[in-house]
Amino acid sequence: MIQNSFIFLEGIGNTLEKTLWEQNITSWNQFISIPKIKGISKKRKLYYDRQLMHAQHSLNTENTRHFLNLLPQSEMWRLYSFFKDEAVFLDIETTGVNSYDDITVVGLYDGINTKTMIKDINLDLNSLKHELEHYKLIVTFNGSTFDIPFIKKRYPDLLPDIPNFDLRVACNRTGLTGGLKQIEKQLVIQRNNIIEKLCNGDPLTLWRMAKASGDDYYLKLLVEYNEEDCFNLKKIADHVCNKLEKRIFEENAINNGRSTGDASSGVSTRIRSIRTARCC
Repeated sequence: MIQNSFIFLEGIGNTLEKTLWEQNITSWNQFISIPKIKGISKKRKLYYDRQLMHAQHSLNTENTRHFLNLLPQSEMWRLYSFFKDEAVFLDIETTGVNSYDDITVVGLYDGINTKTMIKDINLDLNSLKHELEHYKLIVTFNGSTFDIPFIKKRYPDLLPDIPNFDLRVACNRTGLTGGLKQIEKQLVIQRNNIIEKLCNGDPLTLWRMAKASGDDYYLKLLVEYNEEDCFNLKKIADHVCNKLEKRIFEENAINNGRSTGDASSGVSTRIRSIRTARCC
């Protein structure tokens, strides 16, 4: 989807982007190849061409940092389909929300494997920082207002300088409201009933019980709770990004008269082609 996007260009908002799509200018290459575009001066067209070529170079070199301050949080979802294989789904548990509180659990999921780091057991900041440097996109739920600011305030040098795709923002745009657990229920995503029944699935209570009792049982439940958070972030990301992309295809006729399925296939094909070229 990012290669169908123009809103990160200075002076182009949703309205002008839609106008470009209606003129069947639906990709960066199409924009660059057309000598003249209605509503855009020749000088500005040349400026946009340079910006798009820079953006393409950033994609080819997996430099997501380039888009960090160009895309608003509400549009970070556009990076997901291109970088989903290099994304990390991140969720933290804490002792509270105040400045003196700390992180108890950091959960990471790359779409295949999970890594869980626990305070006073295996939470090593150097190892965590090295692990996070492998990724190009961080996916969270409410991360732009909680997880990311909390980590940056507590450990300023821990996170890589890459975009955070906050699912809560994208969910709201698709009509999915409430907290993570409420949205999971709307999407019929099941969780471990044992954790839900025990302390209402409250991770802080599980942490306190584990520390107070010394019983690994509660710690294992806390780890499983956090892992389910991370697993479900991917399920939700796949759902909302597919829905947002489909909505854009349908509302803005990117497919130029073809079926929405054909348009989606075309975008996917372009992405696969670029990935293949980049990898070879």
